[in-house]
Parts: sequence; C-alpha cells; structure tokens
Amino acid sequence: MRYFPLFLDLRGRTVVIVGGGTIAERKLDLVREAGPRLVVVAPHVTPRLARLAANGALEHRARAFEPADLDGARFVIAATDDRDVNRTVADAAEARGIPANVVDDLELATAILPAVVDRSPIVVAISTQGTTPALARHVRERVESLVDESFGRLAAFCERWRGTIKARVADLGARRRLYDELLRGPVAELVRRRREPEADALLADALDCADQDARVALRPRGSVVLVGAGPGDPGLLTLNALRALQSADVVLHDRLVSAEILRLARREAELVEVGKSGDKSRGHSVTQTRIHELLIEHARAGRRVVRLKGGDPFVFGRGGEELEALRAAGIEFEVVPGVTAALACGAYAGIPLTHREHSGSLRIVTAHCRESIDATDWKGLADARETLAVYMGVALLGTLTRELIRHGRSPATPIALIENGSRPDQRVFVGTLREAEALASRERIGSPALLVVGDVATCATRLHWFGAPPVGAAAPVGVPARSAA
Repeated sequence: MRYFPLFLDLRGRTVVIVGGGTIAERKLDLVREAGPRLVVVAPHVTPRLARLAANGALEHRARAFEPADLDGARFVIAATDDRDVNRTVADAAEARGIPANVVDDLELATAILPAVVDRSPIVVAISTQGTTPALARHVRERVESLVDESFGRLAAFCERWRGTIKARVADLGARRRLYDELLRGPVAELVRRRREPEADALLADALDCADQDARVALRPRGSVVLVGAGPGDPGLLTLNALRALQSADVVLHDRLVSAEILRLARREAELVEVGKSGDKSRGHSVTQTRIHELLIEHARAGRRVVRLKGGDPFVFGRGGEELEALRAAGIEFEVVPGVTAALACGAYAGIPLTHREHSGSLRIVTAHCRESIDATDWKGLADARETLAVYMGVALLGTLTRELIRHGRSPATPIALIENGSRPDQRVFVGTLREAEALASRERIGSPALLVVGDVATCATRLHWFGAPPVGAAAPVGVPARSAA
C-alpha cells in the first residue's frame, strides 16, 4: 500500500489549486465540499472559476505560481499541463511538508484524490493508488448503489444517541453488542423509512430494560418487502429493489420473474416460486390465500422476506391484498415500486403510449379471465382518441377485439402485440384490430404479452431500437410503415 488513506479536516484551511482550466474546475468541485478557503493561482481561468472568484467563493491570483503561494496552505493541487510548473509546485510543497496532488503524475504526487461517495457523515473514499482512475469511478458507482442516503441519516441518528448509550451501557463489550443489534434491527429500518420518532421511542424503551433485554428488543424482526421486478430486464430494477434482494432471507417470486433477476438475490436466500396459473400444464399453482400464509409464516419466523412480483405490485399485481393480510397479522412491510409492463414494453418496442399527434391519454386494463372481460367498460374503451394497453389479453384476444369493434372502435385501428417485452427474446407484431386474433394465432404469441391498441402502435415500425424489428406494417393513412421479417 503506497498511499495511506487519511481524511483531512479542511474546514477554513487554505487549499491552493495551481491551474485555471477544466481539470482545475473538477478538482475544486471535489474539495470545496469540505469547506476550505480556496486559492486558485493561474494567469487565466475558465469563465466559471472567474464567476466563483467574483462571488467571493475563491481567491484568484492572476499570475504564475510562486512558492510563497503555499505559505500557510494545508493542501495543494497542481492541475496544469506544464510538467515544469507542476514540479515546481511539488518541490515547494515538499519543502513545507504539505501534501501535494499532481494531476496525472504519480512520480511528483505525494497525495491522490479518491473517488468519493458522500453520505455525510459517512464518506467512502475509493482509490486505485492513481493507477486507474476510471476503475475507481466504476467502483464508486457500485458502492453508491449499495450505500444509499439512508446510511447518512442512520449515522446522524447514532451520533445523536451516542452519549446516552455510553452513559447507560458502561461495559464496552455490551455496548458493541448493542450497536450490532441496533444497526441490524428494527431501529435502523425505522430510520431508513424516515420514521425517526418511532426509532427514538424504540431505542429509549430498549435502554430502559436490562442490557440483555435491550439487545433482544433491538434484534431484527421478520418483515416483508413487496418488490416490483419489472417485466424482465434486470436493468430496470430500482436500487431499492436490488438492496432488498441482496438482504433477503426468503424470496417468494412469481413464475414470470426472470432467472437473471433471481440471480441478484443474496446467495443464501431461499427462493420459493408462488406463481398462479389457470393452466395446469404450466406446473403447480399457488393460491393467493396460500401466498398470504407463506408471507406471514416466514416473517413470524424472523426472516427478511421479499415478495417479488413481475411489473409493479400495485398494477394488477394484487399487492394491496397482500399488504392487507400482512397488516392484519401485525407484520412490518414496505413497498418498492417496479416498472409496469405497459411502460416498459411500450418503451422497448419503440411505442410512446402518448403522442401529441396520435393520443393524449392512456388506459390500462387487464383481460386475464372471463370475469374481467364481463366487467369491462367497453364503451369507454372504444374511444379512438386514447391508447389502450391490455395486460394478459392473449387468451381472450378474440372476445376482446370483437367487443371493442362492436362498441365502436374501428376495425382498422392499429395494434401491437409485444411478447416477452424487454427480454432478449422480445417479439413485436403490428397489425390492425380486426387482424389481432389471427395474428396471435399465426405467430403463436404466448404469455407474457401486452396488447397496445391505438395509432401510437404504428410507431413501432419506425422507432424500434431493441431486439428484432417488428413484424407487420399497420399504419394510418399518411403515416409510412415499414415491414420487417
């Protein structure tokens, strides 16, 4: 380890930056968050640095560097493209015992600036010891996805309670064990959910108990995170969804959640498929009641449960029913939204669901069973001015299209059928409303598939960008269409 990692207190101290170009700007932006007195030494500076100087945010010495510029400085950065000047800065810093960062010159530098993840008061500094700054930035991106802003709030919470905990729990070993329980248990969860008053009350109650009782009160309790997995592409997962998967003890997942997403779960997590299907040929089917029972059983056993649902759990996902069951059972829960199929499949097929020239509104419906068909407002859905996105409509596609036409939707209305949207095997077919059933039969379109009804469907023929081009050539008069095989 050539460079020893160290955090410097630069508040009110002088930091000198030699150079006035864009690189000097970037270095200044990195250190200014620490609150130093900034001095820039350069004959000329960028317009932004000039504005900062005019506003009093820094001192600009508009001339060449002189060693005396470092008198009283705590840190210096040489950010010029002249190695002789940079060497002069490094030598002057060495003579005064001041750490010097020399941009892109490890031979002259005695300090390097890391890639920083700022979750104050938690700060993570990442360095490759100057060898590969791009890799340090790559690692920073990974760390940022795992250490979210809630860690800063948790650190501030612990700092606020530090004196009380030290006074109430005198033994160092017992205090460490209590912090372990606090940081892994319900107090930390409450802080992460921005429920600090409840976290304060729980910790205060725990400290009123004997030491052992306090640790028991602060231990992790079973809970459920309802997570939307999106339509299949792992890249569409939110950071919160990824964090939930990587901390799960048990993952109860729908049948259509992709294997790539399941592989993101914690390696030790138990994966349990709880898919529902009316087709017995597709394997076992778990009733909604049984899913409720499994969620409650695992949570009551003290496990961190992730209920992983395709798309968004609150859009035809029965997520509300599951939360009602958890609430009735007294189980803690939270919700992580997902990208619902209409949004993702439309985007991946090149279909804007609203468009100023075609549609100003969107309606999302499901047609997965006869009951949903019978309860549908067909007259409302026949409005030619809006886009219609139909989930799970392939099995009853004939009934659906006939009812739309019978209630006034033109048989020539463009449609798109998107199978396995956002996945590597995505297929997109375009046609007209009268052709939809025959198209689905001919191409053997299966579930999961989304039906888009409306003029926007024609956009797929010219705006597609993902996977194979769409098959078909539906287009209203005046809009060119492209056929692709």
